[in-house]
Amino acid sequence: MMMTFLSVAFGGAIGASARFAVNLAAARLFGTGFPVGTLVVNVLGSFVMGVLAVVLLDRASPLAPFLLTGVLGGFTTFSAFSLDTLMLWERGQPGLALIYVILSVAASLLAVFAGLTIGRSILA
Repeated sequence: MMMTFLSVAFGGAIGASARFAVNLAAARLFGTGFPVGTLVVNVLGSFVMGVLAVVLLDRASPLAPFLLTGVLGGFTTFSAFSLDTLMLWERGQPGLALIYVILSVAASLLAVFAGLTIGRSILA
């Protein structure tokens, strides 16, 4: 179990570093007016999550925690969100999938707003 935690942590460091590199490259190529880097990592991470979920989870691969939770989780948590949503859909729960999407996006936006508001009031 401890080795799994360490592999997830190592994978997370790799994924977060890759996300940082993509964001730097996107800012240089496209400027900072639109979050191209974040969009790229979210879409690319979701695609790779889908492919690896089929390859690794169907075979119960020991690489799944390192690659899915670690590397892709560090690269983008949007990939996990996308996979969770599609898993609900594929299980025949489209209403629950829609509720999950709406709650995730709305609650996350509200949480960011609350965090910004509180952080700004503390530092003001």
